[in-house]
Amino acid sequence: MLAVSKKRRGVEHQAKQNERKELQEKRRREAIAAATCLTEALVDHLNVGVAQAYVNQRKLDHEVKTLQVQASQFSKQTAQWISMVEGFNQALKEIGDVENWARSIEMDMRTIATALEYVHKGQLQSACS
Repeated sequence: MLAVSKKRRGVEHQAKQNERKELQEKRRREAIAAATCLTEALVDHLNVGVAQAYVNQRKLDHEVKTLQVQASQFSKQTAQWISMVEGFNQALKEIGDVENWARSIEMDMRTIATALEYVHKGQLQSACS
């Protein structure tokens, strides 16, 4: 009877161990499935971020190209403005030179006129005396 009881306990023990193994295997499969789902969700989330970064990078590239074109056009226009201002400054200098020349001529003419007046007055006085 003891032998039967030991044998029965051994069978029960074996059955409980098998149950525990099956439960452990079931939990392991569930853990693997949950980890797989989590991994897929993380990858999907990262892919969305990567896709958005790619779209943003393309937009930035387009904006950079547009800015480069505009900067080049602005540089050309600025060079034209500088050229125009330099031409204007040169014209002002020439006007100033002409003005100074005209003043110089005017002073020379006054000097000549004064000298002629003086000579004329001197001739009149000699003729009258």
